[in-house]
Amino acid sequence: MEILDPSLQSYLDAHLDPEAPELQAINRETYLKVLKPHMLSGHYQGRVLSMLSKMVQPKLILEIGTFTGYSAICLAEGLADGGILHTIEVNAEYEEMLNSHFKLTNVDKKIKLHIGAAEGIIADFEENNFDLVFIDADKRNNLTYFELVFDKVRPGGLIIIDNVLWKGKVFGNENDTDTVNIRKLNEHIAVNTKVEKLILPVRDGLLIIRKK
Repeated sequence: MEILDPSLQSYLDAHLDPEAPELQAINRETYLKVLKPHMLSGHYQGRVLSMLSKMVQPKLILEIGTFTGYSAICLAEGLADGGILHTIEVNAEYEEMLNSHFKLTNVDKKIKLHIGAAEGIIADFEENNFDLVFIDADKRNNLTYFELVFDKVRPGGLIIIDNVLWKGKVFGNENDTDTVNIRKLNEHIAVNTKVEKLILPVRDGLLIIRKK
């Protein structure tokens, strides 16, 4: 998942705040018990998400793709008083683990877990004023999720999409389905005049979008 030189990533990892014990525990359990544990945001990306959230001080966050809860906890650290993070996970088998992970933290009361397909859950939301949205689910639907949430994000709000560099395939000659879809998403956002945008080369690429 890392696209940076390992030596550079090690240097970056050595010069940020230490990983909280509860996040260490979630990281460890994910690698012990869950298939494809590399999908976890991890320490460095988690601190990036936490920092962005703290800068925005959101009252309302939406996350699409909870996995084992690491990124939800990091994002929830920046919530304003009384704020809520809604997170959607399609895999019901993770529900018990997620609830136990959230209870390890001091933000568990700020997180509302939804189990099911994201499209239907998003369509049913009454909330239409999200301050921050993090999209980290099935990559073939990233553009669909972006379009579903766009009108639900306030002007000045952030939409963050993970894995947009796709192990470097998007700027290579690969043409598998996921690579083509991610390339299409990046190109769509690049010409969208309703947003400001940039890609951070963090882990597998974070696309940061600010709605005008």
